[in-house]
Amino acid sequence: MTTRSIAAIGLFFLTAASAPAQQASDTFAPERATGLAAAKVVTAKEHMVAAAHPLAAEAGEKILAAGGSAIDAMVAVQTVLGLVEPQSSGLGGGAFLVYYDAGAKRIVTLDGRETAPMEATPKLFLDDKGQPMEFFDAVVGGRSVGTPGTVLLMQEAHNRWGRTPWRDLFAPAEKLAREGFAVSPRLAGLIAAEGERLKAFEATASYFFGADGAPLKAGTRLRNPAYAETLSAIAEGGATAFYTGPIAEAIVDTVRMSARNAGVLSLADLANYRVKERPPVCVTYRALDVCGMGPPSSGAVAIGQMLGMLENFDLKALGRDNPESWRLIGDAQRLAFADRGRYLADTDFVPAPIKGLLDKAYLGERARLLDGDRALGDDAVAAGKPEWDHALNFGRDAAIELPSTSHFVIVDKAGNVVSMTTTIENGFGSRLMAGGFLLNNELTDFSFETHDGGMPVANRVEPGKRPRSSMSPTIVMKDGRPLVAIGSPGGSQIIGYVAQALIAYIDWGLDVGAVVAMPHLVNRFGPYELEAGTDAEKLAGPLKALGYEVKAGEMTSGLHAIELTADGLKGAADPRREGIALGR
Repeated sequence: MTTRSIAAIGLFFLTAASAPAQQASDTFAPERATGLAAAKVVTAKEHMVAAAHPLAAEAGEKILAAGGSAIDAMVAVQTVLGLVEPQSSGLGGGAFLVYYDAGAKRIVTLDGRETAPMEATPKLFLDDKGQPMEFFDAVVGGRSVGTPGTVLLMQEAHNRWGRTPWRDLFAPAEKLAREGFAVSPRLAGLIAAEGERLKAFEATASYFFGADGAPLKAGTRLRNPAYAETLSAIAEGGATAFYTGPIAEAIVDTVRMSARNAGVLSLADLANYRVKERPPVCVTYRALDVCGMGPPSSGAVAIGQMLGMLENFDLKALGRDNPESWRLIGDAQRLAFADRGRYLADTDFVPAPIKGLLDKAYLGERARLLDGDRALGDDAVAAGKPEWDHALNFGRDAAIELPSTSHFVIVDKAGNVVSMTTTIENGFGSRLMAGGFLLNNELTDFSFETHDGGMPVANRVEPGKRPRSSMSPTIVMKDGRPLVAIGSPGGSQIIGYVAQALIAYIDWGLDVGAVVAMPHLVNRFGPYELEAGTDAEKLAGPLKALGYEVKAGEMTSGLHAIELTADGLKGAADPRREGIALGR
């Protein structure tokens, strides 16, 4: 994010700035629940999409306007995002879907997370001396590529809840790929910043750089006929056309023949991939049910722990401009991250004490650690001892999860709700391209360390395993009905972004526009991170006085939210990215 875009975020408590979300019609005037300047709130009566790029939001909105379902719109949004925002998500990655089925009146969560190849071992990211590789040494190339899940997730969801013919959902992205789209300022800036790592592979370099070797400039019309052909094949042949046949062969050849860091993905890994329905993780906070994705996502559990601890304190009375509020929030985050690092991983491979971690008595005990008036000392910020369903313990995790990813939310006329976080992990993934799309580097979300002090690390690499994620697609329920759908990209900062947004909405009464624009303060079991260029930095002195180490930096969230009210829908897009909310 540039200095200019950071400054545009605005001030924190009284003047958090806005980059107005576009609207489907001038009749949809912005509304605010508070006097806080914020991202423009778009209103609609029937349906809405909020996504990270205008072309993706427009594609989804047109599907809804033609009578399509939220899931139909999801397919259109995702396929366009993979073209116009390729650094964040796409066919070569994975996703988590949290879905409210209005007909069945229930939350369903689908796991489209990537899997480790069957030839992978726990030593995948150790060097010749048995030491963990440097992060980008592991990322760039085929070694880091897991089996993609997004395409099958789209099909599984469409088979259950789709109304529009499958093939029609790919038309918007295919047309854009053939005719071209204007490279956005954000994409151009990221290409330029990425530089040499994108030039490591011929197909990637030729797509993102001109014949003179210069990175594509904003406004350049970029065509992607290979992506159009891939979309056409999936539209006609379904997910089978992706997981077998020429597309699968191209993916495997690209991974295994990579001149740098050849990987071990196989045709069998692709053919055997499955999407899994997981039980949603729901916690009650201030009489609302906050529901999200369980393991291999750590998001819903960690957020549930934070809220469970903070429910013991009156954040509303303390207020959002009070350092004491941020002391409580920061230390609740630190304690949740300590538990996350020790206990959470793919529960198909390792047991996790989910019930114990979210037990009210356990969280009450953890909350008592917050009763002081200063930041917890480092010795006090340790994993707790929740009640276990199984007698097993794990070492501390050493995974690195850097900011990237995308999130979007959709509500259709029938009241079905999509909250979906989608990723190829690091920006531009493995930097490898096949079939016109980037391949993920999702395997680097595993811990590079296999053991900690003789104890196995829960999130270590294992064949067929899904790496732990921080993605936190969330739906808040009130009296059995959806109230808010929200989520964000941002690596492991996602958990803090979404938790803060929920607190701002529930405790401090901010509307969705103020919530998504609010400057960030995040603590991930380390320094208190403050969003640079905002009034969040004014809390640096008070937080230091409370005993925190403080660090300011860029925090490019991509929060998108839709609120469902008695009068209709209200949506907003994070001004830090290029997204919009659209509805009618």
